[in-house]
Amino acid sequence: MNTSENMKARLVDYIEAFNAADAARVVALFADNASVEDPVGTPLKEGRSEIETFYTYATSVGARLELMAPPRGSHGNSASISFRVHITGQDGRPAHIDVTDVMDFDADGKILRMRAYWGADDYHVLADAS
Repeated sequence: MNTSENMKARLVDYIEAFNAADAARVVALFADNASVEDPVGTPLKEGRSEIETFYTYATSVGARLELMAPPRGSHGNSASISFRVHITGQDGRPAHIDVTDVMDFDADGKILRMRAYWGADDYHVLADAS
């Protein structure tokens, strides 16, 4: 049975697997027929192959996720996490993106749909330390 507690635990697993740069472990959290929309408004990545390609790249570029609040559950089959993605920008300077992911789960506790909410104004280049 899919519970709020189980969904929250899967979201923590997602953060931990991503930060371990373990794309296979991230992808294993998804159902075979899942979709990823990251960010919302961009083309869907659908099915295991496209999701695997997406996370193989995302976990290979040195990005790290910092959980900003505990995972949030629901009375349905959805849960969310808010986190900061720490990256190196194209100009080589450190940056971060503030993101909230909403994930829908199937009856087996696998992620069926992931939607990442962030826009251009959620991307922050850090000031020079000088």
